[in-house]
Amino acid sequence: MTLGISSSPSTAFIVTDASIKDDIATSISHVHSANQPLIKIVHHAAFVMSTEAELFIIRCGINQACIKENVSKIIVVTDSIHAVKKIFDSKLYPFQSHTLAILNELQNFFIKDHKNSIEFWECPSRLKWRFHKDVNKDSKSFNLTPSYPCKTSWDYYKKLDSDDIIRQWKMTFQALDGKEKYFLDLLDDNFDTIKPTYTKGGPWLQAFGHSNLLYAWAIRAITNHTPIGEFHLRFFPNKDFKCPCSYLIKFRRHILHECKRFNGYWNPRRDSLNHFTMFSITNPHAFAFTVS
Repeated sequence: MTLGISSSPSTAFIVTDASIKDDIATSISHVHSANQPLIKIVHHAAFVMSTEAELFIIRCGINQACIKENVSKIIVVTDSIHAVKKIFDSKLYPFQSHTLAILNELQNFFIKDHKNSIEFWECPSRLKWRFHKDVNKDSKSFNLTPSYPCKTSWDYYKKLDSDDIIRQWKMTFQALDGKEKYFLDLLDDNFDTIKPTYTKGGPWLQAFGHSNLLYAWAIRAITNHTPIGEFHLRFFPNKDFKCPCSYLIKFRRHILHECKRFNGYWNPRRDSLNHFTMFSITNPHAFAFTVS
């Protein structure tokens, strides 16, 4: 099917990829038409993020396709569909100049003929599809050294700051007095302790960031700042904080693994992020300020 579409002389087939090595981004675009290579575009940039590199090379490919005579359909193939989504994102972000240029090119392309069209296809590198494999190989074939002075993009500066914060956070968490004994270590799908990261919103936001209420319950449980006996005992040591199920003290571990009042979720591995999330959804009152 793909070969049939790319064999049409009215279709421009744009295959893009970008890679970063030693702080230099290499972006490559192969433009095909009628099953023949039309043009190859290579661009290098120092100290930019991969999304900006991907957007720039998509912009170059679309520009070349739009100026070619008799092209009525453009197909962009990329392994970074998240970069494509930025083109249609109305919010402000640092590399919006590329998306505005793309939209301007497409506007002229559609004005030329209202039947003209564009499609974006996602092709992960692991599929090793022939056309994308070629451009992926090209993007990794360059060994460049930055020429100074180099401009550093705002987005790259933000990444450096974020990486520095994460490093400090990890160092703090290695010490028990920084992390405190109350912090709940959750495990990933491989049952390894989850490390702090900001990638794609971080692991916790991915799991329960879609709900403010669920997020509040989860953070209370993870930090043990929740209205249960174990928390209150730290401030009122002489009071009785039995669990309603008659357990001596309502500990977090007791709630997660033992208490019969919160057994709506069967899986015993409630120390893993996925099962902890399911437990929190199934037992919304477990770490709430009011228990019915």
